[in-house]
Amino acid sequence: AFLPVMYGCNNFCSYCIVPYVRGRERSRMVEAVLEEARSLVEAGYRDITLLGQNVNSYGKDLETPVPFAQLLREINAIPGDFRIRFMTSHPKDATHKLFETMARCEKVAPVLHLPFQAGNDRVLKVMNRRHTRAQYLEKIRDLKALIPDIVLTSDIIVGFPGETTEEFEDTLKVLEEVRFDALFTFIYSPRPGTKAAAMPDPATRAEKQKWFDRLLEVQNHMSAKLHAAYVGKTVRVLVDGESDDPEYPLTSRTEGNRLVRLKGDKALIGQFADVAVTGSNTWALYGEAV
Repeated sequence: AFLPVMYGCNNFCSYCIVPYVRGRERSRMVEAVLEEARSLVEAGYRDITLLGQNVNSYGKDLETPVPFAQLLREINAIPGDFRIRFMTSHPKDATHKLFETMARCEKVAPVLHLPFQAGNDRVLKVMNRRHTRAQYLEKIRDLKALIPDIVLTSDIIVGFPGETTEEFEDTLKVLEEVRFDALFTFIYSPRPGTKAAAMPDPATRAEKQKWFDRLLEVQNHMSAKLHAAYVGKTVRVLVDGESDDPEYPLTSRTEGNRLVRLKGDKALIGQFADVAVTGSNTWALYGEAV
């Protein structure tokens, strides 16, 4: 299930149209979110994702401010066997308190999608991201110290207006230090009405494609290596459907949201199961229910 906890955005990243079309941040009342979460659990939902354009700034606009970490704790206290996820997060609002809460709440999945977009401070400033490379990396180190098995994903824009080859190389260095499990990657495309759409953009599409291909090569190698480390382990998954692979007819997700294609009976769909991981590739794990 997907549970919106807030709407809108206050950040005005220079490439993004969202604040103009969805308005400013508006948080739902805690009681309304908790009531909906309880009803979802009672209806049998096992995996609940809290949604917001910048979900970890939740509660700042309420008459009595409520930190997002507190909302997580209150949902975690609802009786039942279910997982809690959330997205999307902004680095400027990803705090030590949030990371501590994730570590202490047994129902909060050990996974975080934390977009950094670019690895160079000049590019980040022009993007109006309001965080630096060093600040981002320090948050990741803090998070990994609290949750060593955290699964990390991120967003990256390649070829932002004015980005140079050297600045793109800084993005690759972030990948090598953080070692993300997966990425959502994009070649920059202008959105009419945003500041970035009016910026000079001297790099050619062919140059940007070369950067993009290099980025994918580095990340795919890392993803394959991280997935290979699961082979031989037993992981807990939520079986969520059928696949188009006759050898592995079921699909499931680990607590860290890794895709697992598995052998097993269709009766497992909708249930948690332990799976012995027998194989992997860049994008998925393979296993058998035990």
